[in-house]
Amino acid sequence: MLRKKRSIVLAAAFLLGVLSLTGCGGERKDQGKTVIELVHYKPEAVSYFEEVEKEFNQSHKDITLKISSPNDAMTVLKTRFIREDNPDIIGIGGEFNYSNFVDADMLMDVSDFDGLDDIKQKYLDINENLKFVPKKGVYGIPYMSNAAGILYNRDMFEEHGWNIPTTWDELMVLCEEIQKAGILPFYMGYKDTWTCLSPWNSIASTLAEPTVCKDVNKGDATFQEEYREVAEQMKALLKYGPKDFVAYSYNDACTAFARGESAMYIIGSYAVPQIQSVNPDMNLDSFVFPASNQPEENVLTSGIDLQFCVMKDCPNKEAAYEVIRFLFKDENVQAYMDNQNGVACKEGDFTLAPMLDGMKEYIREGKVTDYQDHFYPSEMAVDALIQTYLLDGNTDEFLKKFDREWARYNRDLIKKVQDYEAKH
Repeated sequence: MLRKKRSIVLAAAFLLGVLSLTGCGGERKDQGKTVIELVHYKPEAVSYFEEVEKEFNQSHKDITLKISSPNDAMTVLKTRFIREDNPDIIGIGGEFNYSNFVDADMLMDVSDFDGLDDIKQKYLDINENLKFVPKKGVYGIPYMSNAAGILYNRDMFEEHGWNIPTTWDELMVLCEEIQKAGILPFYMGYKDTWTCLSPWNSIASTLAEPTVCKDVNKGDATFQEEYREVAEQMKALLKYGPKDFVAYSYNDACTAFARGESAMYIIGSYAVPQIQSVNPDMNLDSFVFPASNQPEENVLTSGIDLQFCVMKDCPNKEAAYEVIRFLFKDENVQAYMDNQNGVACKEGDFTLAPMLDGMKEYIREGKVTDYQDHFYPSEMAVDALIQTYLLDGNTDEFLKKFDREWARYNRDLIKKVQDYEAKH
């Protein structure tokens, strides 16, 4: 019925000479030009995408690019998918939704895209690991990553002569030194439960296997075994934060850190604009969370913050590829990095934001791994589980509940994975 109504409307529009389109994956035309629609989930980068749209349309005679960044983009996209009103390209992160889209066979295999050789292999590997079960093909082209670790007040560190820690024990010693100076080591905004995931991800990046969630799904591991040290370190950090760590929101924590009320803040690079809105002149830098006592084992948490996926029913693959080529031009990649403090997934001599100076070596050498929460289903509300754990402090109960809730919210996926393993 929807298709029939849409055909009637489109036929009328054609007869009127106003517009010619076909819906549900059909070819879109605008005054004889092929229309490529890109919908992305980064409203904070809308000014960048507006400029990209303008420049692309000025430089291309046969393609019109239309970019939108709706609020709650993922809900909007899923609604459009149900209505079979798919855009041509979607810009999403490398996380659970992407995994679902690949599993549902909604995305085009872009293995033949001529720009894949320019993408850092580490981020292609991260995408491969996000597949629930092995599936031949490439379904996302990583554009930008971010970096999560510990932001610190560079002026404060220089004033007191504090050294950047490279091991967990050194971090604990540093926290004691900061406390003795009458300064709060960390600010925590755990009133907003999602902020609990920042230190959790940074610790788990080093202490847990990148494949831990997939291993649990296969029945080869449990979170009680794999996450114990992660949970204990999360709890140990509370000693060096505000007494009532759930009294403060993300905005509160950013503001307090910007005003010099703590020396450090465990958060991703995405928080920098918020911090600088309070204190534009703050001298910021960052370092990798040193969860291990073996420096060489520590890795940077750096997942795919934005990638471009072509929908499987896109009728104009070459036009969509031309849009993606344009986005990946070096000057556009650098413009996005400057706009959003991002980390390019493309090989090249790009300039990182100064607050990522302490992470350059890890980024350059590819010593990065994905965020663990990119594998967590949103329904499980892992952030709230962590917050509750930090309030009651019972590690055994927390880990048992983590396993129970995982089995509950991943029941169908676990069966699918184990069925696949049995056949292969």
